Amino acid sequence: MNISCKFIIYVISSCIIMSMANAQNVTLTISHFLSPKSQTHAKFIEPWAKQVEKESQGRLKFEIFPSMTLGGNPTELYSQLRDGVADIIWTLPGYTAGIFPRAEVFEIAAVHQNSAYATTMAIQDSFDLIREDFKYVKPILIHAHAGNALHLRNGCINTMNDLSGFKLRTPSRTGGWHIIEMGAEPVGMPVPSVPQALSKGNIDGALLPFDIVPALKVQDLTKCSITGQDNYRFGTAIFMFAMNKDSYNNLPSDLKKIIDNNSGKNIAAQIGKRWDNFENPGYKLQLATGSKIMSFNTAQTKIMKQHANNIAKKWVDNAKKEGIDNAQEILNKARIAVQKYIQ
Repeated sequence: MNISCKFIIYVISSCIIMSMANAQNVTLTISHFLSPKSQTHAKFIEPWAKQVEKESQGRLKFEIFPSMTLGGNPTELYSQLRDGVADIIWTLPGYTAGIFPRAEVFEIAAVHQNSAYATTMAIQDSFDLIREDFKYVKPILIHAHAGNALHLRNGCINTMNDLSGFKLRTPSRTGGWHIIEMGAEPVGMPVPSVPQALSKGNIDGALLPFDIVPALKVQDLTKCSITGQDNYRFGTAIFMFAMNKDSYNNLPSDLKKIIDNNSGKNIAAQIGKRWDNFENPGYKLQLATGSKIMSFNTAQTKIMKQHANNIAKKWVDNAKKEGIDNAQEILNKARIAVQKYIQ
């Protein structure tokens, strides 16, 4: 066989091999801690998976494991992702305190301005500020909810001084700082544990967004929900929808591109607005059960904002101690990035 024939055969063989590689089917697991009836599952994770499956013409498929049915507990999701137990997870970085110190800046009320859309878009625009926190995973979307309201078990209060001695659930370290500023005691726990803690009286209330009210039946467990004036919130929580790096890197290039096309800035606006709308069912359920929704008065809201500024300073001081020398710059740029999207 002459050289030219061998070369032609080699080229044809290479094309066949490449074509087979590109045609491979891949099934990925997605794990999260909420129920399949939650808005997160039904209106974010499932539609995202279906869209990716459609764009890949079925070559990418997903098995979704809600309610930690893949095993473990919510605080272990990040380690499960890094270890490859799950290919994709949705969780709160705040459940693994100290691992995501830069991303915490977007949780602070002095940065977050009560809009899931604004903060989610700001995170995309300034992701380089926090990229180091996510170096061990492939971020699909880092996003926020509309913000934490204070949901109380035994009824409303008029001032934050009334919270003295209360035990309040926090989703994160920064949420704990808010609770301490109010003179109460923070109790850290993943959100699936909140209903039992409220029903047993182990906590007097919880920092939660309204979007989680239906899934946890918060309307049956609390008698009052409080924000500041103009819907000012007690900070927010940041969420991580991310992929195991090896799971991503092992995909053919065309499937990687489909994941990328459904990540970051390409989906941030849609998901941010969706999370703001997720608040409405929770509001309606609270009111339908007679649970009051109130706003602190002008004076108390002013105190809330002072607390938020104190927490921002505390975050900078802590971040610097943790070796983040440009913490003040991160805070300043994060504030500017969020303000850009405030209507």
